[in-house]
Amino acid sequence: MNDVVGIGSALLDLTYEVDYSVIEKLKLKKGTMQLVDEHSSRKILEFLKENKGSITPGGSAANTMAGIANLGGKSVFMGKVGNDAQGDLYIAETEKEGVACSISRHESLTGHAITLITPDSERTFATHLGAAIHLKPEDISVDQIQKSRILHIEGYLLEGDMKDAALFAMNVAKESGVKISVDLADPLLIKRNLGEFKRIVRHFADIVFVNEEEARAFTAQDAVDALHVIYLITEIAVVKLGEEGSLIKANDTVHRIKPYRTRVANTNGAGDMYAAGLLFGIARKMPLEEAGKIASYASSLVVSQHSARLKDKIDLSKI
Repeated sequence: MNDVVGIGSALLDLTYEVDYSVIEKLKLKKGTMQLVDEHSSRKILEFLKENKGSITPGGSAANTMAGIANLGGKSVFMGKVGNDAQGDLYIAETEKEGVACSISRHESLTGHAITLITPDSERTFATHLGAAIHLKPEDISVDQIQKSRILHIEGYLLEGDMKDAALFAMNVAKESGVKISVDLADPLLIKRNLGEFKRIVRHFADIVFVNEEEARAFTAQDAVDALHVIYLITEIAVVKLGEEGSLIKANDTVHRIKPYRTRVANTNGAGDMYAAGLLFGIARKMPLEEAGKIASYASSLVVSQHSARLKDKIDLSKI
């Protein structure tokens, strides 16, 4: 059995550390994800050409699957990349991290997320989806979903052309008794699709992840009240509170998970790794309190470094 199969946008992360003025000059909204076309992406990269950057496989659900592999779990990632050298790199690096790939190809460019990290460690994304946006129901491996304990969907898939693939996968999971996890991903995304997101969560989701801003966008409530509202339409509601830890509600019980203190170098990937820890624990039938501790510890390791992914296995005995 797979612990978790994740479906999402297969994006290369092009990461740069910048000052606040760069965000302003590029006319991006700090702390959010903005979709850009190929022309705009090329202009941004031209603007950043003097900045030192790094290239790594990314995408929210893909990062979570890599985190599960770090924890010693068995994960699978489904997505779509270009039939190009960048697509080859994405697949090779993902497999090197211990994640099984069910990745299809398209003639478009491999998608990428230009990640701008400001001195406060917050990240701002300019994302060109490229080949990722062409993910279709026929690209979804029914077999991989059916032999998984949990299906994890990133919220970005629930808007636009990729939505049919996400809905197909969730229907397969629901019919097969596979738990469905949804990370709602971004407050602006939620606001654009509020009614539809509520319908999808109510009909499909067993586990829902939000941070404080996403919780407010989804429920018009602050963190604690939002937790209770989300719990009304799912089995396990999770609100991430950043440096204050997290809240998990299940079986009419609220678990307050304390944070692991660390020096923050970069918040990119923290939420994805938190989801990895919690889903790993749930897949292995651990008590939610224990799964939450793993999630908190794993995310603390990510924020203490500049990459959104860890290179090494996580030693759970240190928790």
